[in-house]
Amino acid sequence: MKKFIFLIVMSTLIFSAGNINAQSINNVFKSTKNKVINRTNQHIDKGIDKGLDAVENDAKNDGTDKDKVTNNEEQKADTEEQRDNSQETAAGKQTQQSLEAYSKYDFIPGEKVIFFEDFSQDAVGDFPALWNTNGSAEVVTTNLFPGKWMRFIGRNAVWTDGLLKLPDNYTIEFDVIPIKGEENGMAGYSARLMQSINANSYDHGSVPGQAGFCFRIEYFGRPSYGSYINLDGGEGLGLSDYKEGDAYKQKMDNKYHIAIWIQKTRVRLYQDQNKFFDLPKALNHPGVKMDRLRFESGAVMVSNIRIAVGAPDTRNKLLTEGKLVTYGIYFDVNKDIVKPESYGTLKEISAVLNENPGIKVKIIGFTDSDGDDASNLDLSKRRSAAVKAELVKTFSVDGSRLETDGLGEGQPIAPNDSQVNKALNRRVEFIKL
Repeated sequence: MKKFIFLIVMSTLIFSAGNINAQSINNVFKSTKNKVINRTNQHIDKGIDKGLDAVENDAKNDGTDKDKVTNNEEQKADTEEQRDNSQETAAGKQTQQSLEAYSKYDFIPGEKVIFFEDFSQDAVGDFPALWNTNGSAEVVTTNLFPGKWMRFIGRNAVWTDGLLKLPDNYTIEFDVIPIKGEENGMAGYSARLMQSINANSYDHGSVPGQAGFCFRIEYFGRPSYGSYINLDGGEGLGLSDYKEGDAYKQKMDNKYHIAIWIQKTRVRLYQDQNKFFDLPKALNHPGVKMDRLRFESGAVMVSNIRIAVGAPDTRNKLLTEGKLVTYGIYFDVNKDIVKPESYGTLKEISAVLNENPGIKVKIIGFTDSDGDDASNLDLSKRRSAAVKAELVKTFSVDGSRLETDGLGEGQPIAPNDSQVNKALNRRVEFIKL
């Protein structure tokens, strides 16, 4: 940089001083060189001094709490959901939206978890155990977002190996990150729910299986869908459309939460806080019974896949039975901040509480058995307090009617021996007092 600045200055001087003799030019050359170097060094020194001042100020302000912060972070590393060493960076934090942004979000997740996959049981670099493929995929971690992810790139497919036993009403959720494809740009991807023909292998073709519903992200980010029915009598029943608008397009290396709510023939699809499609007759055939989830054709990382059945009867369970167990309140790994996709569940609960002002409830948080017992207990207490805070702040529930507690991994409702059972134990309960 010094040489570059010096050459520019000298070029200007030489071209503007054609009548100066060689000795004069040499003197000017030396003098200018020294001034340029000195001036540049002064700027560099100022920059260094400014940086050192900032470090000293930070040390003065934060030194007394340094050991406390370090100890807290070490404790958090052992809590129930911290299963790898990945860290959430500023890029990941930017995707977090406020709960208020979800004010029109009406998605309510199913109550009973029947499939859960966060790849925590798989080693990094391996193909995940519960899946199959006609190409390749691997479990990875990323510095952008916590947890483990299944990554695939190319025109292949990855599907749930065993068939899913799905009823008429159920919900599917997953987190997804579009990534760079084979041609050095975002490649898009497809997420397909289908009724398979071959239970043990790959159903090929552009409309595979007996029937299907496909959510697509095109290479330039635009979301679209297509439904189809290959069963007898299903001709002409397929639907397709896309969601236009730059605000709805997915972008490379950003995380999105996708939720699909199926009630018999009706399909509703959400991306983050936005409802993209609400299709009352998307699967309008009595023979349609989906049994497989598949990701295909592009480049993507996917995780936190949750399939659950049965919408909770919030009012009856809280008012009549006196106990509501919910899985629709979400937190990031090791965090006690309520994630915004919890809005629909909290809205339902707050409606019951606000319509029945005489009711008092205790909010109790639970974890699975992974990690340190004491840390899990502390995390569960902080999470129940966070739920109370959101009910008071966002939904105007009287805080004096709400008590909080956390039992950590105590009182499990299922053995902690599988990912599905662990997901059942990670819950929030509302107990009528």
